[in-house]
Amino acid sequence: MSRKRFLDTECPVARALDQVGDWWSLRIVLQAMYGTRRFVDFQQQLGIAKNILCDRLSRLVEHDVLRKEDVGEHGSRYEYRLTEKGRDLFTVVVALRQWGDKWIPTEFPPLDLRDRENGAPIQAVRVLAGDGRALDVRDVFTQVDERQNTGS
Repeated sequence: MSRKRFLDTECPVARALDQVGDWWSLRIVLQAMYGTRRFVDFQQQLGIAKNILCDRLSRLVEHDVLRKEDVGEHGSRYEYRLTEKGRDLFTVVVALRQWGDKWIPTEFPPLDLRDRENGAPIQAVRVLAGDGRALDVRDVFTQVDERQNTGS
């Protein structure tokens, strides 16, 4: 049985999950954010099977989350680098990390992420109103685009 694809759905969350929604893909993206570049290093850091890693790296390259760069002679060595699209997942990864630290604690202390410019701890990821107020799910609503209703 094949996995359902969500590329044709109107839901942006489903479309995003179609590209980076399995846990290996996000772990690979996170590892790339830590500076991992080479196939062998991803495999070693994650403990992932070669075939699964090869598949996920190919998909992440196909979806422009990573780019594959030839850094060796005659195509003998490649590195995987985050694209702008991949770097834009930083907020998502930090939000997931903070959620996990809050709701699924472990014996290990939370990772202490700090601002490189001044050394200050980062704040919790929040959804903000235009005036800077923090919002939660009860504070927002979906505005229906009238063009959707008219078919234009």
